[in-house]
Amino acid sequence: MEINYARTYKSAKGNTVFVYTVTGTATELANYEQVQGSYHRVDPKTGETLWFTTRFVGESGSLIITDNNKVVADMSEFDKQASLVQQYGGNLGDHLAKSAADKLMTSKSPAKAATTPAGSNIGDL
Repeated sequence: MEINYARTYKSAKGNTVFVYTVTGTATELANYEQVQGSYHRVDPKTGETLWFTTRFVGESGSLIITDNNKVVADMSEFDKQASLVQQYGGNLGDHLAKSAADKLMTSKSPAKAATTPAGSNIGDL
């Protein structure tokens, strides 16, 4: 499933919440709805399926459903970049980190270019 950043708001608890639209095949979206249960939300104006997280994961990216039925952003590319920065450290690590950050700021799909932790669903906010 693919996600695209839609908007941001402050929750009642004061947390910044990032809202993404979710697209995918009919089967993927039905599975997503089942896994989200009472947390499943659809935009009443557009009819688009929504995903909520307290972590910005880029302008666009992918969602996965884990083995224990949690919906999270696919952060594998971020994790790869973080691993390289940690492995090489020093000047090379700094250069790799800067390169990843540059990609994050300029890419249409930063989740495939840098590193941050995965999201949560609206119930965790």
